[in-house]
Amino acid sequence: MLKKTLLIALALVCPLTALAATDPITARKEVFKQYKETVGPMGKMVKGDMPYNKDEFAKLATRLDTLAQQPWQHFTPGSDKGKTDAKAEIWSKPAEFKQAVDTHKAEVAKLRQVAATGNLDQIRPQFGAVQKTCKACHDSFRSE
Repeated sequence: MLKKTLLIALALVCPLTALAATDPITARKEVFKQYKETVGPMGKMVKGDMPYNKDEFAKLATRLDTLAQQPWQHFTPGSDKGKTDAKAEIWSKPAEFKQAVDTHKAEVAKLRQVAATGNLDQIRPQFGAVQKTCKACHDSFRSE
């Protein structure tokens, strides 16, 4: 019975994984979903809505740094069609989009470094800097 359940679960998951791998919109949405799952607890710790745990925060910052490298490859030509919030400016202004991405990556890398210190007084402003890069990119390149 357990074997049958496992096979059914795998049969359901594998097509979704394959779809994410071949469909750039699905792939980037999956990465951004992971962003939310990572940034959410970080924001709560920074705001004091949940207890600050320096080890957990550092782990999340490292995960965010890894995620920050991933979604951009999925903004391929033609992936502006379909169910996406991506604005046409991503493709019509590629230099500006690349600059926004590079700025975001740099600020996330700084957050990872600051998080390693465990000093929440230093983490707060850097977390804010990362959030500003998210907002700037959304304002310019995402339909809300």
